Amino acid sequence: MAAVSLTGPLCKPCSYNSHFKVEVFVKKPLMPIHLSSEQVAVEMLCLCSQLDLLIRAQVHQFQEQLNMDTSPEESECFKRQGAEIIYQMNQCLEHLSKPVPQLEDYLDVVGLSFLFPRVEVYIIHGSPFDMLERPPSDAYFPHIGKLNQLLVLSQQLDEDVKHLGSHKYIAHQLSAIYQVLNSLKDILSLSSIRKDIEANFKPLKKSLLTEQGSKLEPQLPGHYISWVSELTHNLISTVLSLSEELTEDLDPVMEFVSNLS
Repeated sequence: MAAVSLTGPLCKPCSYNSHFKVEVFVKKPLMPIHLSSEQVAVEMLCLCSQLDLLIRAQVHQFQEQLNMDTSPEESECFKRQGAEIIYQMNQCLEHLSKPVPQLEDYLDVVGLSFLFPRVEVYIIHGSPFDMLERPPSDAYFPHIGKLNQLLVLSQQLDEDVKHLGSHKYIAHQLSAIYQVLNSLKDILSLSSIRKDIEANFKPLKKSLLTEQGSKLEPQLPGHYISWVSELTHNLISTVLSLSEELTEDLDPVMEFVSNLS
């Protein structure tokens, strides 16, 4: 041990020289990609929606902190993810013709600041804030999620009522569809279907009851199988039609995209 302490180092590391710094391009494509102005706008729309969701989650966390009588504080995860999205936005703008606009100016010009005012406020002030009035883009994802849920549940019920050997869970599936319809009750084209379920649900459920101890799987009578099939076909065609009434909450975002072409 004494010999080691008396022996000089085999080598001395050189001091850091910034000229030898290697830039990290892990998140960049291997081949250069050029985006058109329309593609940049669509990409910015996606990034704004991501950042808006992140801000809303942080604002909700602020409210929880206030309810617990603690001082609101931004999470490190939010700071890191928010900074990453802002970086991606600025990188995206590099595809535009020179001179490249400032981020907040670009959002104003293309109309994204109108769709995502929380994002604009965050970019300018660096802190997440909620809006007193609901921004026009807030309804987009919840509404399109409900339409998708209604479509998938209807397709699954139509498949199950025709091919399953047991109809044990048909009433439960029908109830799930009714709950989605109830959340969309202001849509006239779906209200008649909702009322049809209300009128037939109890007798349908009663028809599935079996005697205690019976080993027979519950089966719907033929007329209820036909009714469920007709109901699901009606729902599927109504959702896929994407009528003006069904897409009203999607209009602000759809209008933005349609104006790009």
